[in-house]
Formats: sequence, C-alpha cells, structure tokens
Amino acid sequence: MNQKPAVFVTNFNPRFTGVSATAASVYKVQKSQLEVALVGKELSGCPPPLSRHKAIFLSMKQPKDKPFNIWHVRRNSEMQLAIFARDILRLPIKIVFTSAAQRRHSPWPRWLISKMDAVIATSKEAASFVPNVVSVIHHGVDLDRFYPSKNQKENWSKTGILGEYGIITVGRVRPEKGTDLFVEAMIEALPKLPKATAIIAGATKPKDISFRKKLETRIKEAGLAERIKFLGEIPSHELPALLKGCRALVALPRYEGFGLTPLEGMACGLPIVASKTGYFEEFLNISDEKKACGKIVPTNDYQTASKEVVALLTNQELFDKFSSNAINQSKQKYSVFEEANAINKVYEDLWNSEIN
Repeated sequence: MNQKPAVFVTNFNPRFTGVSATAASVYKVQKSQLEVALVGKELSGCPPPLSRHKAIFLSMKQPKDKPFNIWHVRRNSEMQLAIFARDILRLPIKIVFTSAAQRRHSPWPRWLISKMDAVIATSKEAASFVPNVVSVIHHGVDLDRFYPSKNQKENWSKTGILGEYGIITVGRVRPEKGTDLFVEAMIEALPKLPKATAIIAGATKPKDISFRKKLETRIKEAGLAERIKFLGEIPSHELPALLKGCRALVALPRYEGFGLTPLEGMACGLPIVASKTGYFEEFLNISDEKKACGKIVPTNDYQTASKEVVALLTNQELFDKFSSNAINQSKQKYSVFEEANAINKVYEDLWNSEIN
C-alpha cells in the first residue's frame, strides 16, 4: 500500500463463509485498481488485514484526491462499527453495504441498512427488500482459480476417495443448506452410478452435530458409508482442485441469498442440479434451453434432484451440453472482474456526487 487507503473492506467473521469468498475474490481485483485495505479478519489469498482501531485511525483524514473514505461492509457487526465511526466519531466516511438476502430482514439489520449511504444488491429480488439500492451487481467467480480440468480422473485420484469421480455439494452442514436432501438424493442415485462417490464439503457447527449424526446413521443404514462422505470444511485454496475431480455439483438449499458455489462449479465445467431458490435459475440460464447449464428442481424435492443427476451422468451428450454451457456462461457473464469493476463504479459515483 503506497498511500493511505481510500476504501476499507471489512471482514469481521473468523470463518471463511460464502460472504468471505466473494469479498476475497473482489478484493484481489480491487487492490490492483485503487488504494484499498482489508479490515478485521484474514481472507484467503489477500494481504494481512488492518485492525479495527487502525482502520478508524486512518479514516480520521480524507484520502488524497477524494472527499471521503468509503467503508464497504457486508455484515451487521461491520455496519455497526462503520455507523459508529461515521456518526459518533464524525469521521469523513460513507458506507456501502452489499445485500444478498432474498427475504425481509429482521428489525435490527433493517435499521442498520437504512443508515447506509449506498446499498448494492446482488439480484433484483434482493433489491426489493432493502432501501437505498444504487446498483444491482451479481457475484462473479475468480476464473484464474476456477477453470475446467484437463484430466478429471487424475484430479479425482489425487483426493484418495473411492470411485472415478465425485458428485459434490458445498456448504455448511445444516437443514437450511439442504444437506439432508442431498443425502437422500444420493441414496437414490448412487446405485445407478457405480463409479461415483458423493461428497459433502462444509463445516458442521456444534449445534448441527446431532443433525449430521442422524445423516451418517441414515447413510450407514443404506449401505453407502463408503460412497457418501463428509469431508468437513475445505480450505479455500483446495476447493478448485476438488471441484475439478467432480462431474456434477448439487445445491439443494431450502433458502439461499445468492449462492456462489454453483458458479464456481460451472467455471470448472460442472453441470448443476439446484433447488428453486437463490439466484440459481438466472445463472443456470434455465430460460434458454439451448444454453442451460443444468436443472432446477422444486425446493425439498430430492427425488427429482436424484433423477436429474442420474440423467446428466448417464447421458454423455446431455453432460457435454451442460458442461460447455456452464463454462461459457461463467466466462461471459459471471467474471469477478466484472463484479469488481461495477462495485468500483459505485464508489466513484459516491465520490463524484460529493464533488459535484
């Protein structure tokens, strides 16, 4: 960092969540385009963060050639500190918040969001639930990290897991993420897919341990303990290689704000089977049959999900079509560079509004 940052990107969650992943990808692009600093907890592949106190100290003065500092926040705790810095300490900052939720927020976050200077929504649906939306910017994928494998079987063999390929779901192990639906879908699908192993990549919080144990019992009773595996949380830098060893990604959450992991799978050439939530229908291009990247199934309908997984993995022509479309869609419409550039324009518009 050659001079005082003009933009402070906050990350107060010690866990690497979906929000963390999107913030990290965007930050890597932004740091080569403007003076930007990370605040709070580390993000994979990003420079060491500033402490909260250091960020407040640096925000006491406006940046060079800019009328104020910008704090870009994504969580309640981050909004709270930014509001304190702006309104109580009277620092020269404005606050930008990214909102992905496709449902009405509870009272406290609603109040916090109402105090933002600008809100970025990740979809039109998300924009309908929050005020002060200045731009709708969907998430993008880091195409330098996520790209098709030259040898899927070799990638899979390096995992040491049974079979010739994986069917993967990524996300925390809990009911909202539909982990149980994935398990039930795989119990029905795997007998018809003898070369496949289903893998669940995601952490289990203490409160969800009993939920996971019930699923493990269900898997054992189905005789599939060696073919449906819980891998735990996968470090961010290891996820691309894991995806490149798979041949399909299944996402069956009961609720999702946006959902980045199917995009990452698409960039690796994986067809997607996903539930009707989040932003899945849009980026899977379901409305255009010739360019679709997979299938959307009704929420909670693991039977249909299972059938769609079997269909795409037993029909090479269908698989090739979905895979090719997924790669093209991620390149043409969902690059993180486009996301970062659109976010930077929000910053510039804020600065210019003060100057003008």
